[in-house]
Amino acid sequence: MSTDNTREIIVDAKGLICPEPVMMLHTAVRDAQPGQTITLLSTDPASERDVEKFCRFLNHSLIRVEKVEELWTFVLQKGDK
Repeated sequence: MSTDNTREIIVDAKGLICPEPVMMLHTAVRDAQPGQTITLLSTDPASERDVEKFCRFLNHSLIRVEKVEELWTFVLQKGDK
């Protein structure tokens, strides 16, 4: 995975269930640079709760949450730490 701040990071966790989407997100965030944006695609309804808690606990900004049919899209920005 690139650590270039301008490169979009997309985590495709469609079809996976808790805790896999958040584990994949955690790996992507760890590899990202502070301020970089990460998009998580998930079909697991538990992801809504999990991603919000993940961002709050680890000081990342949850920029957008969108649900279209069974697909959740989460866009977050890595915090400074």
